[in-house]
Amino acid sequence: MTQRCDEGAPLQIISIFDPDDNRIRDYRAIRERDLTRHDHFIAEGEVVLRVLIRSKLCRPVSVMVVENRLEGLLPQLDGLEPGVVVYRVSQAVIDSVVGFSVHRGILALGRRVTIPEPSDLLDRLAPSGLVIALFGIANHDNMGGIFRNAAAFGAMGIVLDSTCCDPLYRKAIRVSVGGTLVMPFARFDKADDPLSILEREGYEPIALTPRGDETLAQLRCSGRVAVLLGSEGPGLPPAILARSRTVTIPMAGGFDSLNVATTSGIVLHHLTQAG
Repeated sequence: MTQRCDEGAPLQIISIFDPDDNRIRDYRAIRERDLTRHDHFIAEGEVVLRVLIRSKLCRPVSVMVVENRLEGLLPQLDGLEPGVVVYRVSQAVIDSVVGFSVHRGILALGRRVTIPEPSDLLDRLAPSGLVIALFGIANHDNMGGIFRNAAAFGAMGIVLDSTCCDPLYRKAIRVSVGGTLVMPFARFDKADDPLSILEREGYEPIALTPRGDETLAQLRCSGRVAVLLGSEGPGLPPAILARSRTVTIPMAGGFDSLNVATTSGIVLHHLTQAG
């Protein structure tokens, strides 16, 4: 049974009492193993919802809110476009629908508005600036951390090879604090040669590796730059390193391992903030 509230107001709020109500089927059983489907995704938490509402790259389709969080969320929800429904539910209903306890009590179904090809994305970016190119990043925490750093330090976009995990996976969105919803990104096809595409669009490839030919402190760049990052452990493929300018971050005591998301933050700070 449902009840329509706030008649006449632009904000559509519908109370849902039955976890099997078909109108909230897209929220059903969204466990960590579930991937995005048809470029729709699940976002959670107040901060991420705020980013989603303001994003130019993604749009909210609907919102589900635990009843005791709704009143405090109303000023934010006023920014929703017409037609976006807010489902008001109890904690018991949201736990039953989702399949685990959601203590934030705020979920949103979103969709990606534009899905550019890598060459199109790279071509329309500024003539001077940097992008990040990711190879084999399969960990959603690392993916979210990289997007968070990219948004914080003003990277222009991110391109991913075909083996990278989905930036719109719920955990990646959460770790990025919504960065994956505002940072332009595109994915190369398996048959693509990412470096050829980057170079054709005028980007100098800068590959991070413990065995780099120069240190980060020595690195000076101009024009379009692509920072290349690989998975932890294997790192970037040898074929990629052989065709790139290789850079290392010196570490104390011969230690040569940094988390890839941490690496992205250090490099982006150096390239965008250092004098």
